[in-house]
Amino acid sequence: MVDRLADGCLDTDAQNLLSGLKGRIADTQPGVLKAHHLPWSRDLVNPKNKAHARYLKELGEQFVARANHQVLEHLREQEAGRQELAWLYQEIRHHLGLSTEATWTFCGRQELLAQLGQRLRQSDGHPHSPLVLFGPPGIGKTALMCKLAEQMPGLLGRKTVTVLRLLGMSQMSSDARGLLQSICFQVCLAYGLPLPPAQVLEAHARVVQFFHTLLHTVSCRNFESLVILLDSMDDVDSICRARRVPWLPPRCPPRIHLILSACSGKPGILDIMRQTLTDPEAYWEVKPLSGNQGQEMIQLLLAASRRTLSPGQRELLWASLPECGHPGRLRLAFEEARKWASFTIPAPLASTAKEAIHQLCARLEQTHGQLLVAHVLSYIVSSRHGLSEAELKDVLSLDDEVLEAVYQDWTPPSKELLRFPPLLWVRLRRDLGHCLARRPVDGFTLLAIAHRQLTEVIQERYLSGPERAKRHGVLADFFSGAWSQGTKKLITLPLVGKPLNLDRKVAPQPLWFSDTVANLRKLKELPHHLVHSGRFEELKQEVLGSMNWISCRGVSGGIEGLLEDFDLYGPHLDCPEVGLVRDALQLCRPALELRGMERSILYTELLARLHFFATSHPALVGQLCQQAQSWFRLCPHPVLVPLGGFLQPPGGPLRATFTGCHKGITAMGWSLEEKLLVVGTQDGLMAVWDMEEQQVIHILTGHTGEVRSVKVFGKGTLVLSASKDHTLRLWNLLSGQQKFTIWDGGSKDPTDPEIWSLHVDEAKKVVYLASGSKISAWNLETAELVFHILGDASDCWMCTAVLASRATLLTVSEGGVVSLWSSGTGKLQGRHHLSSIKEETPTCGVSVQKQGKMVTGFSKGSISLVSPGGDSLLEKLPEAVRFLVVSEDESLLAAGFGRSVRIFLADSQGFHRFMATDLEHEDTVEIAGFGPENNLIVTASRDALIQVWSLSEQGTLLDILEGVGAPVSLLAWAGALVASASQQSSSLKVWDLTYIQKPRACTPFLDRTGLTAVSHNGSYVYFPKIGDKNKVTIWDSAEGEEQDALDTSNEVRCLEVAQQANLLFTGLVSGVVLVFPLNSRQDVMCIPPPEARKAINCMALSKGEERLAIAYDSIVLVLDISPGDPCPVIDGPTYTFYTQLPEAISSVAVLADYRVIYGMTNGDLFLYECANSKVFPLEAHGSQVTCMQVSHKEQLAVSGSEEALLCLWDLQACKWRFQMSYTNSYCRGVQCVCFSKDDKYVYAGLKDRSIIVWSVLDGTLLAVQFVHAVVNRIIPTSNGFIAPTRHGYLIRERFQCPSSRVSQQDPLKNFKKAVWKVKSRQREELAAAAGALQDSRSASAQGNERKSNKRSQVCLLV
Repeated sequence: MVDRLADGCLDTDAQNLLSGLKGRIADTQPGVLKAHHLPWSRDLVNPKNKAHARYLKELGEQFVARANHQVLEHLREQEAGRQELAWLYQEIRHHLGLSTEATWTFCGRQELLAQLGQRLRQSDGHPHSPLVLFGPPGIGKTALMCKLAEQMPGLLGRKTVTVLRLLGMSQMSSDARGLLQSICFQVCLAYGLPLPPAQVLEAHARVVQFFHTLLHTVSCRNFESLVILLDSMDDVDSICRARRVPWLPPRCPPRIHLILSACSGKPGILDIMRQTLTDPEAYWEVKPLSGNQGQEMIQLLLAASRRTLSPGQRELLWASLPECGHPGRLRLAFEEARKWASFTIPAPLASTAKEAIHQLCARLEQTHGQLLVAHVLSYIVSSRHGLSEAELKDVLSLDDEVLEAVYQDWTPPSKELLRFPPLLWVRLRRDLGHCLARRPVDGFTLLAIAHRQLTEVIQERYLSGPERAKRHGVLADFFSGAWSQGTKKLITLPLVGKPLNLDRKVAPQPLWFSDTVANLRKLKELPHHLVHSGRFEELKQEVLGSMNWISCRGVSGGIEGLLEDFDLYGPHLDCPEVGLVRDALQLCRPALELRGMERSILYTELLARLHFFATSHPALVGQLCQQAQSWFRLCPHPVLVPLGGFLQPPGGPLRATFTGCHKGITAMGWSLEEKLLVVGTQDGLMAVWDMEEQQVIHILTGHTGEVRSVKVFGKGTLVLSASKDHTLRLWNLLSGQQKFTIWDGGSKDPTDPEIWSLHVDEAKKVVYLASGSKISAWNLETAELVFHILGDASDCWMCTAVLASRATLLTVSEGGVVSLWSSGTGKLQGRHHLSSIKEETPTCGVSVQKQGKMVTGFSKGSISLVSPGGDSLLEKLPEAVRFLVVSEDESLLAAGFGRSVRIFLADSQGFHRFMATDLEHEDTVEIAGFGPENNLIVTASRDALIQVWSLSEQGTLLDILEGVGAPVSLLAWAGALVASASQQSSSLKVWDLTYIQKPRACTPFLDRTGLTAVSHNGSYVYFPKIGDKNKVTIWDSAEGEEQDALDTSNEVRCLEVAQQANLLFTGLVSGVVLVFPLNSRQDVMCIPPPEARKAINCMALSKGEERLAIAYDSIVLVLDISPGDPCPVIDGPTYTFYTQLPEAISSVAVLADYRVIYGMTNGDLFLYECANSKVFPLEAHGSQVTCMQVSHKEQLAVSGSEEALLCLWDLQACKWRFQMSYTNSYCRGVQCVCFSKDDKYVYAGLKDRSIIVWSVLDGTLLAVQFVHAVVNRIIPTSNGFIAPTRHGYLIRERFQCPSSRVSQQDPLKNFKKAVWKVKSRQREELAAAAGALQDSRSASAQGNERKSNKRSQVCLLV
């Protein structure tokens, strides 16, 4: 088809556009499109024309081929997707197969099924409690659950989605994490929802949250119902060991049904579930069958096995089971009866299930021998998850007692090896029949005992006394590989009479089968058997104290599986070193969950935390550190190797970091009695953390807006939450159930008030909520409104207090009006204006119940004590009061203003100042809190730092803690524990401040300014003194204490150390530079400023320390440093120059030839030649230049900026060689940078608390390491660098880079959403030259272009 104009001629413009479009498509997808050339003719396409016919044939063949290709590609993609989810399909098929077997002989229970169905239909449309079926073992709960799953389409509709799991019957159904993952995947696939992302699967807390959110998502779709049936909750390992079932929702949303089953009779999971599911109607007892139903079941079993009984045998069977409706007992009776021949006259059967099992064991012993039966069953029961047939035969081949019994009448067929005869096992396996269950675990099919009662009898009959340890010992030998790979074992056989050293030919047990395939069976079984065989030293050295084991277990099973092993087996060892390793792993957990379980990350985290204890605990921790160093030496990739400890060590203040299950945190509250932490978030979710188990136990859903406040009361069992969605919700913390919801009557206006106040009066059972210009009170038991007060909307209440001792509500409005109301009725009692405050707005307030007053802070720094009788001025602060906090006993008051906190002590008149000095931060203080004994106060600031002060020592700073990398806005105390959180972060940290009284492995230096300098290879650290910036602290790193302090008489702005000359340069706010010789501190040199009172911005030394550059806002001084006796001589300034720019200098570097590079606050960069007075502008950064360094050979320079851009400069050409930009979710710019000693690499510390290494040669990013703290400065060493951090530790690392980087891995693979971009000037210039040449060629071709045959239409199937 062609376009024609009105006169019949071709529309050339349209043809050119069409031709250009075809060309572009062909260029972008050359492998997909095929061009057909066809001569033009007036009759268009004519099949009778040979060329046209050939074109049509080719086009048709292309269409068919392309269609086939796309169909096949789509099928391949589907198959690849199926292979990725093959584990899920296998799991579903396995449980469906078991369900089918369980319902073959199902009978009776029709009334119970009908009642359950009616209950499900009645509760389908509204929230309801999960159902629990309970009964003794063997009563038929599993068969009932399977039958219920089968009938679901008939009960709730044919589109009902049913998820069935017979717990403990597969690997994924044996632990809570795997169970929830498989359920989430199955439900998402069934409803067409997105699958759980990888970051969710990395942490169990995230999986729990995803599961709860998924249930509500499915409910809100208003689709068909979802039914989840979980049989035998007793068989989930983590539930049996826990105090709670954290993932179990206490209430199911509409159209979501959760049905569980559990055993009764013994204290166990049923009692744990009763704490969460408190509704008595949720529990349904499964009772025995009637006598007739029992006989019907026997008949069904006989028919299914194609067996029948003679009349006499049937009468004996019925007589042995009078009125027996216990399905487990009936099954045992059937198994016994099916072996009767028609002529057999059977003996009476046992009357109880336990007796029947003992009879079964006796019959097996009579047939196969007591020793063989005892040992086979004991090995299966003793194993943690079961044994495969190959494993069982190997274990029996290592059991000398079994082999001696087997070969007592004949000799082995081989003189070189000795194996257990497999035929004996085949015979025993046949007779065990239904007693064995086959379960898929870790890619193997394992044999396990099918019935709980049989397991109990085996333990009683065969595993009493020393026999238990013997069986575990043989299993430990097998899984350790002690007798594999040709290692021979001695045995004395009865017919030989002398010891034989024979190869048992058992399978080897390496930790890794290949680089990526771990020996999961060994990892899960060996520790279990070492513990129960009493081989504790082997457990300590080969398992919990082996870096190979720890890394293999962590990489293959995740950090949670690794911690689970330490929790299971560590308590059996009387070894504090194991506890240190376990606590170190707990501290590593957030980084491993965020970055992924990569070996290099695990080794780095552990080594940097445990190296502090390598000398004091050489037996275990020292060996672990050596093993980690050995692994790093063999690492084939570029890597940073820790040479000392620099991360928070175990035993320090950091107790735990919780992350991954919330958005920004807006409210926190402790339940001290129950050791729970309640967290409210911006998206309305609330999480309840168990501090002992360090996991989420409840996700409280219901709020649709930000949670503004939470109050825990009722002896720690209840919590009240207030949200921006204008609701209050009361929750039971033990069960996670919501007791009631109150709507506060607020409008839906998005401009909600910023001031919220929630108060609970337990004595009167009333809750008060104040927001904006209204106060409401409700009864805590009935949720009925007590009263509602509406104020003047134009003069909102800024502070509200409930004064219980005076039964009064006191409010202070924006205009300074004090109103008094009855807290019982809400009636106005009085109103007056503040007399002590004029022209100030209230900013915060706190009630003092003992005095019956409220302390109020104001916008211009006033603090007033307001009472029903009047008000008085307490203090006048220099800035606006940001917050007010009182201690628990109300004897202390803290007022935050600007960067300071002032402490007051209560007296008869109110409060008076407690300390002469204020507690100071480097940034705005956000929050504070007193310790339980009033001996400590914790303050937190906008720069994410938390400072711990001693009040008993008049405000001595005890420690500086790093928050979560965002402004700390919340602190919550619980005894000695403090939780810190931020509205800008989803993480929170819990600190244990009892460490202050304990000796520490390493005392960090207390610097909060970031102005640190280091000398003597890290032996000494220099920083402005806390509380007195006119002094410089000299910190002895080896001793962990302050050695001395240098008096500078003015505030310190910057520090530099001349390592070779042993000089400390201190730049002061007055513009003076004081130079302290480090070897003789009595002689101090002074460099005066060029102009009075000009503060120094930065200083720099040349690499040879011959030159010193001092930079002010717009002036740079260059001075000479020459050797002298007794100390170097400083001359000059040799050169002084002015920038003549409005922006200030932010960074400077100087070269030996008097060239100076300086960066500005707006990103501009300049190179200035002092000798020639010439300035060369360099290409600017887009934001402030934060750091600048020159290479050791002074041929290159590197600059960094706040936009995380690094530029490598050629100082001869005055042009950049490479521009490297690094962006990720957390990146906030470059903090510091330096060249390696050989100028091959650049080390850069970023403000996102990571260190990166990149190649000077080609700009390649070589390594990225997350160090949990901002690095203040990097000093190169012969093989790496030293770097002081905001945590107060010195990072000492070696950079190891293989000569060949062919196998280099992606250094950003563990940094989500991180992008590293490199621009090379050489490549860009080559590309520009090539583009210019191509343009010239195209112009020449267009000049000689002639009209050619038009391209035909092409098809692309999409």
